[in-house]
Amino acid sequence: MTNLPLFLHKKIQHIAVMRLSAMGDVAMTVPVLRAIVQQNPEVKITVVSRPFFKPFFEGISNVSFFAFDEKQRHKGFPGLLRLFQDLKVLHIDAFADLHNVLRSKVVRTLFALSGKKTASVDKGREEKAALTRAENKIFKPLTTMFERHVKVFQELGFAVDLSNPTFPVKTVLGKEISLLIGGNNQKLIGIAPFAQYDSKVYPLDLMQEVINKLAENKTHKILLFGGGKKEIELLNSLLKGKENVIVVAGQLKFQQELQLISNLDVMLSMDSGNAHIAAMLGVKVITLWGATHPFTGFSPFNQPLENALVSDRNLFPKLPTSVYGNKIVEGYEDAMRSISVENVVEKINSSI
Repeated sequence: MTNLPLFLHKKIQHIAVMRLSAMGDVAMTVPVLRAIVQQNPEVKITVVSRPFFKPFFEGISNVSFFAFDEKQRHKGFPGLLRLFQDLKVLHIDAFADLHNVLRSKVVRTLFALSGKKTASVDKGREEKAALTRAENKIFKPLTTMFERHVKVFQELGFAVDLSNPTFPVKTVLGKEISLLIGGNNQKLIGIAPFAQYDSKVYPLDLMQEVINKLAENKTHKILLFGGGKKEIELLNSLLKGKENVIVVAGQLKFQQELQLISNLDVMLSMDSGNAHIAAMLGVKVITLWGATHPFTGFSPFNQPLENALVSDRNLFPKLPTSVYGNKIVEGYEDAMRSISVENVVEKINSSI
């Protein structure tokens, strides 16, 4: 950790934080930023990310949002120069690069050349490669992404403690959401059965069994989350005429989905963005892991390790085979079938 002189620390009052990329990656920044502004109330943060993610940061004091326009204004190298100028006029004192890719590096360098303090996230690529390689695998828990984000702000001179997090209060649901899900005071179980890569998706026939067993309890209301035409069609195929199973996907605006998720009693998710969204809102999350593993550092925030149900490494010893699930390993297509339906249902029931 770099200890800044007191006079320099006092100068850092406004930090630009850049994180683009996927939904889950951006959601993972939220608990850290919430902790920073609560524990350092003199600090203002401007988050630079894609416009779609703006609702993640609404309601967090001292955190504002700057929309990154990748298609026009901020496209290409000239666009990154414009981004730097756009941020500069906001009187930014320091730049926290939570992405550490070419685009963010360019902006980070421009801030550094202008005399501003900068820091960037160490993604731990070598450790992750050692954890996911087939031979001579080093199977141990790696530093979490949340801890990696904290280190960035420590380099800027700020203390951040994630050990006693606070979360936003549950949103009072509006009429449109209430009409969709009804109001029977049932336990709300969210299920997000999809992920970017098939190697992270629990087989749909097994997920159907999970839904069937959960739906037998009429005090449960199962809400199915997803996105896109294909996923919505698949979700509708899982209903089987059950009154207490509802497809939420395609029915609500994104901000409304966030409001609904904040009211869940538990979320069942793959290693995907929905897990991180629920976790950032303080919801209990049960995750299912196939080609990936919580040891990679991408387990949802503030969730116990026992809430991560992993594929059987005795049957599939090369697991985890990938950090992101994008690598296909022959013979490992059915790894997630080693996670039993009974285990999943029992874990959900014990959580609510």
